[in-house]
Amino acid sequence: MGKYDWSGYLVLAEMIQNAGLKLHVSLCFHGSKQPKIPLPEWVSQIGDSEPSIYHADRSGNHYRECLSLAVDEVPVLNGKTPVQVYQEFCESFKSSFSHFFGSTITGVTVGLGPDGELRYPSHRQLASHSNILGVGEFQCYDKNMLNLLKVKAEATGNPLWGLGGPHDAPSYDQFPNSNHFFKDNGGSWDSPYGDFFLSWYSSELLSHGDRLLSLASTSFGDTSVTVHGKIPLMHSWYKTRSHPSELTAGFYNTVSRDGYEAVAEMFARNSCKMILPGMDLSDKHQPQESLSSPESILAQIRTVCRKHGVEISGQNSVVSKAPHGFEQIKKNISGESAVDLFTYQRMGADFFSPEHFPSFTHFIRNLNQLGMFSDDLPEEEEVVESVLLNSESNTHMQAA
Repeated sequence: MGKYDWSGYLVLAEMIQNAGLKLHVSLCFHGSKQPKIPLPEWVSQIGDSEPSIYHADRSGNHYRECLSLAVDEVPVLNGKTPVQVYQEFCESFKSSFSHFFGSTITGVTVGLGPDGELRYPSHRQLASHSNILGVGEFQCYDKNMLNLLKVKAEATGNPLWGLGGPHDAPSYDQFPNSNHFFKDNGGSWDSPYGDFFLSWYSSELLSHGDRLLSLASTSFGDTSVTVHGKIPLMHSWYKTRSHPSELTAGFYNTVSRDGYEAVAEMFARNSCKMILPGMDLSDKHQPQESLSSPESILAQIRTVCRKHGVEISGQNSVVSKAPHGFEQIKKNISGESAVDLFTYQRMGADFFSPEHFPSFTHFIRNLNQLGMFSDDLPEEEEVVESVLLNSESNTHMQAA
C-alpha cells in the first residue's frame, strides 16, 4: 500500500517514445481470472478477513476481482478509503510519467469496475445454453450494499423493500421467463417495488462512476492527456421489454426508460470520453433465441452521447469472433459513425497468426493509408476502395 515501482513501465514508455509511437494507458483497479491477475496481495489479505469488501450475489458468493462500490468511501483499506487509494495511485502515476504526457502518452482510461467497465459483476458463470448468455444476477448482497438498500427503503417508507434484492429474479444462466421478475408482461420489474429497487441499484453504480471519473478528471485535468471510461455493451435480451442483462449489470434501461441518458450526463459533467466495446458485433450473427441486438443498444448509447457532447472511442469485443467483424467495425467507426479512437483487442498468438493478421492488415490499411503496396493488396479494386475510405476516415487506430 502506497508503494509503487514503475520501473518496468517507464522502460516500456521510453521504448515506445523512441519508436515514435503513442501510448494509451489503462489504470486498472480490478483483477482478472483470465489471465489470472489478482488484486494486490495486501488488498486480498484484507478481503480474506473481511470479505464484505467484495460484491456478493444472492447465494453469498463473493466476487474477488474488484471491490464493492459500496465501500468507495468507507475506510476499509488499513484506515483509508478505496477512493483515497485510487487517488494516490493516479497521483503517483502522474508524477512518474508526466514527461511523457502529450507527446507519447496521449490518453488514460480509468478502471470503473469488473474488467475495467462501469457495471456490477452480474455475469460470473458461463452460459449453459450453448452460446446464449443468461440474465445474470443482482449483486447487492454484501453487508455494505445491504446497509445502503436498508437506509433507502426506510427513507421511502417501505422498510420491507430493504431486506434484500428481488426474490423472484432468475439465476445467472437462466432466461428471463424462468422466473417472475423479468417477464415481459406483469413482471415485478414493472411494479412500484421494481422501480424502487432498480432506481436505487442503478443510482449506486452511477454514483460510483461519478466518483472515479471525477477523481481522474481532477488528477489529469492540468495535463494534455484525455481521460476515458468504459461502459459495457449488454446486448443480450435487448429485444425484450425488461432488458434483464442490462438491469442486473446496473443500467436501468427498459422499453419505457432510457437508462443511458444519466450515464452520458455523467461523462459530460466530468469531461471524459466514453469507450464502447462490441463494434464488431452485428444483429444477424447473434443467436435468435437470445433476443439480442448489439446494433440497437449501440445506436441508443450513441444518440445520448451526441445529445450531451460526449465523444466515443470504440473497441471490438474481447471474447467474440463475430463473422464479418471487420466489415461491422468499418461500418461503426467511419462516415457518420466516425470515432476519434478505436482499439483493436488483443495482441497475442491468434492476433499474429496467418489466419488473422493479413485480414487485420488489410483492414487497417483500408482505413488509414492513402496508397497500398502491391504485395499487400494486389487486386486493383481493393486499392481503389482503400483510397475512398481514407478520404472519409479520421480515426486513430491502436492495438491493445
